[in-house]
Amino acid sequence: MSKFWSPFVSALVPYVPGEQPKLSRLVKLNTNENPYGPSPRAVAAMQAELGDALRLYPDPSGERLKQAVADYYGIRSEQVFVGNGSDEVLAHAFHGLFQHGRPLLFPDVTYSFYPVYCGLYDIEYREVPLDEQFRIRPEDYSQPNGGIVFPNPNAPTGRLLRLEAIESILQANPDSVVLVDEAYIDFGGQSAVALIDRYPNLLVAQTLSKSRSLAGLRVGLAVGHPDLIEALERIKNSFNSYPLDRVALAGAAAAFEDRAYFEETCARVVASREAMVADLQALGFEVLPSAANFVFARHPGHDAAGLASGLREQGVIVRHFKQARVAQFLRITVGTPEQNQALKDALGQLIER
Repeated sequence: MSKFWSPFVSALVPYVPGEQPKLSRLVKLNTNENPYGPSPRAVAAMQAELGDALRLYPDPSGERLKQAVADYYGIRSEQVFVGNGSDEVLAHAFHGLFQHGRPLLFPDVTYSFYPVYCGLYDIEYREVPLDEQFRIRPEDYSQPNGGIVFPNPNAPTGRLLRLEAIESILQANPDSVVLVDEAYIDFGGQSAVALIDRYPNLLVAQTLSKSRSLAGLRVGLAVGHPDLIEALERIKNSFNSYPLDRVALAGAAAAFEDRAYFEETCARVVASREAMVADLQALGFEVLPSAANFVFARHPGHDAAGLASGLREQGVIVRHFKQARVAQFLRITVGTPEQNQALKDALGQLIER
């Protein structure tokens, strides 16, 4: 601890991202990156920006990208906010929409950045337990709160909440913002964007890191009532007026415009996920139903930490969480068929051993 820190810094517990190993020959199935590259149209759009125009500031409002998102979903651009990755978008939402003197509600097994933001912005929170099958129970969110946030599909479980269940949460909490974090929605669910015109308290956050293969570009967005979007814009313009550069804006807009490539790669990931589930079950794993580009699995006869260590020795990296309720699970990203085969072979050797 440094004497130069402000008083609250020493109390912060920062988020720990998934490992980004330096070795290149690993089968990397630990951070839910898309195994397929971004849209060729997106790459071309980014390359076209690499010129003299980089001396000029980008559009601070990101209008082209907002319009591309609006066109994709059939909504208005004033219902769209864009930022530097969905983590920044979420941070602005926590800062601008959840400080109301009542606890923020989110699941006890969920994205571990949520309590970090609560610590950063001094937001009281309450963790709501998932049920025994690791599902969100909508009725558990009918309690006093200053807001509600959850991923859909949930992370790290991959379990999906249907739109009618989300509607029941919205209807039970008309005076609270309900933030649905849809980082993985394109791999098996229906977006809650379909509900925003009926529920002014709904904010939907998304990222281009997963289904549009642009994790390295750092682009996120939120969709909701213009009043909620204005709050995010006010926070953004008090923090960083230019969160997205020219290259990111061009590439992200083109990625949304290339619907055919997006749908093709999502379908390939979903097909590989179903094959991976079958392979894991054949090896004796229990696999939770997943609507994401990863699976959450445990083996009744083998310790998860030991399996993760054994896989690493064979050059395959997966994610293991130490949280008590899920300490025997592995979160495994869906890779290419070749990567998934390497995982299957390595696990087979470990279990046979």
